[in-house]
Amino acid sequence: MRLFTIGDLHLSFGVPEKPMDIFGGWKDYQTLLEQSWREKITEEDTVVLAGDFSWGMNLQQAEADFAFVQKLPGKKIFLKGNHDYWWTSLKKMEDFFTAHGFDSLHILHNNHYAFGQYGICGTRGWVSMQGEAADAKILAREVQRLQVSIQSAVSAGLEPIVFLHYPPIYGSSMNYDILEVLHQYQIKQCYYGHVHGKGHCNAFQGRYEETEMHLISSDYLQFVPELVMRFS
Repeated sequence: MRLFTIGDLHLSFGVPEKPMDIFGGWKDYQTLLEQSWREKITEEDTVVLAGDFSWGMNLQQAEADFAFVQKLPGKKIFLKGNHDYWWTSLKKMEDFFTAHGFDSLHILHNNHYAFGQYGICGTRGWVSMQGEAADAKILAREVQRLQVSIQSAVSAGLEPIVFLHYPPIYGSSMNYDILEVLHQYQIKQCYYGHVHGKGHCNAFQGRYEETEMHLISSDYLQFVPELVMRFS
């Protein structure tokens, strides 16, 4: 039983007018993703999909993308990205999955999922844009969601592992509100996406205080899900 992660799949089977392979490094990315997934991942494994999963504007437009990952091995856990316009209430998403037989798909939203003695936790996160009230409100909400997710794992006696969409550190920009939560709970591992192309060089990877930071955008990983840990 192993835990993997990858972010920013940007699938568009339901909205073919938004192909990603017009960008450098994305040629045949769906094929590369499926090949690497099937080579590495079994039905006993879990994969966290760290935001920006589908270009679909609603659940119906994203249905073909859900169907694509449903047929791949393993349990899949979604968290929200800034381009996941299909995202709606937890009940609506879960009801949609049930109605369409997507039994391997699960939503990470104000909750956690157990993986051995660990708790899979996370939320979208947010960029740090000082002085803008609307952004401050969104950031405060994301901080609260991260705290709720982590605390739910801690209350269950599990060690939290955090997955975000936005990077807590990018270049010289520090999202101190998110970093404070990671510090408060002494989070050892944090995985994030969102960053593409030339931006990879500004993505912080390595230890910040107690936390090891990892970039897992799909183009950075060359569409190969990254192993987080194995549990026997």
